[in-house]
Amino acid sequence: MTKETAASTAQMRKGVLELCILRILRQGEAYTSDIVGALQAVDLLVVEGTIYPLLTRMNNADTLTYRWAESPSGPPRKYYSMTPQGERVLEALEASWDQFVDSVNSLSNPTPG
Repeated sequence: MTKETAASTAQMRKGVLELCILRILRQGEAYTSDIVGALQAVDLLVVEGTIYPLLTRMNNADTLTYRWAESPSGPPRKYYSMTPQGERVLEALEASWDQFVDSVNSLSNPTPG
């Protein structure tokens, strides 16, 4: 993979992280490392340093919220969950994503014309 290809791939992944995080939180609240682990499990490799600013922006946009919980080892942890606004944003993002994927895939199999 060239540097240019790697950079383009990284940009695509960053572009869909909000959708991915909301899909993860649809299943229930999650700690940051749980979110990172879920993303890494499907080869969307990210580091916590990439996620924190996005979680803050999403919290400020009222798409998610968090609660503090005591940790058995170490400082308290933030557990994130989706808000009703986040559910609406997720629905809109999923519709946009499906349309986007269909459009891109249609270029691979153009209809004769």
